[in-house]
Amino acid sequence: MQSSPSPQPSRNLDETVPVGQRSPTDPKGGSTQPAGIGDPNADGTTANEKTRGGSMVDTIIGRIVVDQGLATSEEVQQCLELARAAVADANNLSVGELLVQNEYITKRQLRRLRDAAEAERSSQQIPGFKLLGVLGQGAMAKVYKAKQLSLDRMVAIKVLPRKFTQSAQFVERFYAEGRSAAQLNHPNIVAAYDVGKAGEYHYFVMEWVDGRTVYDDIVKNKRYSEIDALEIVIQMAEALQHAHDRGLIHRDVKPKNIMITNQGVAKLADMGLARAVADKEAAEEEKGKAFGTPYYISPEQVRGEVNITPAADIYSLGATLYHMVVGSVPFDGKNPSDVMHKHLKAELVPPDHVNPRLSAGISEVIEMMMAKDPRKRYGSCKDLLTDLRAVRQKKDPPIAHKDLGGLDLASIAQAERQAQGVISEDHSAALAQRGVATWLFITMCALLVLSVVVNIVLVSRG
Repeated sequence: MQSSPSPQPSRNLDETVPVGQRSPTDPKGGSTQPAGIGDPNADGTTANEKTRGGSMVDTIIGRIVVDQGLATSEEVQQCLELARAAVADANNLSVGELLVQNEYITKRQLRRLRDAAEAERSSQQIPGFKLLGVLGQGAMAKVYKAKQLSLDRMVAIKVLPRKFTQSAQFVERFYAEGRSAAQLNHPNIVAAYDVGKAGEYHYFVMEWVDGRTVYDDIVKNKRYSEIDALEIVIQMAEALQHAHDRGLIHRDVKPKNIMITNQGVAKLADMGLARAVADKEAAEEEKGKAFGTPYYISPEQVRGEVNITPAADIYSLGATLYHMVVGSVPFDGKNPSDVMHKHLKAELVPPDHVNPRLSAGISEVIEMMMAKDPRKRYGSCKDLLTDLRAVRQKKDPPIAHKDLGGLDLASIAQAERQAQGVISEDHSAALAQRGVATWLFITMCALLVLSVVVNIVLVSRG
């Protein structure tokens, strides 16, 4: 998919929520931290990997170390024997760790050697392809750059880790990704070529994109200019429209899943969470579970709702666009649960309030894309594209501007009516109070005149 792995953040808030994780709003509770399946050791292996096939990887590492002149064959052989003895003693020390302990190689070299050894081992298992190196690794799979020998072309191969192959749920989701991607044929979507199993490996062959991710650009440059961001997001909206028209929702739109070729073409990647809107059985199975990436997940995905619609992708694309033009995510927090709760409840700070260089138009578009209520977002990517293209031409977005402007005018009118009502009530009360005062004044004057007359009569008689 890409020519170099993306920089890894210090936290997992921009990583896809693992399969089966409960929504933070689920009354049954459940952790929002990634599930620890086969926690890795210092050299990137798990205990199971060291006892199942680990010796083959150790042997390959040893050969590469000797070939590169990092250690002699005698030194490597000694480490191999120590590693085998360690496994027998249940110490689980790999030859790589022993090479590091003896200062023949560094920890950084060991990581590179393991990638090379795994690639060589996998290429022996997947016929027809020559694996050339690791492009990247996520929580659910490792992606290799490879050459398809029959067609003499470069491809990317996603391989399901062996620790997940025992889970029917993980294997089925892996193949579902391939089937979903195969339904799509669009210049802004990474193409799917093949999916299958060779030996103990499940693999998915796809188009190799020689370029970078949007996430890479954000890390390097902090933010995109408005015009550059619009060019990319317009292409993503077109890709999503293609998927939505075929009944598929992506459910994991984010900067790491947007590839940029060296020619500037944006491509949507990773259909790992894609689901057919009409798949009611899958929807019921996933009820109450949050699927997505915390920084970009829609409120309805956080709640684990059954009826997830294309509006969820529009929200995630809006969160992605926000990150691109502002330089920070729309909601941050100390952990995934905190961030997802903010998607549910926290008020969005308008992007042009954070970055004053942005136009009011793009801010209006993002605010409509990220409305908490899906019914208040764009009805489709077609509508979204209308506004995005208008903003690109430095015009007001007709849909978002009308919607937000109408809302503002209605609010002002209501406030004016309320204010007029208060004034009318106050005026009536003032008139009533004034009438009472007048009546009392007249009465007092009459009594005073009457008193004077009575006194005069009494004096005249006396």
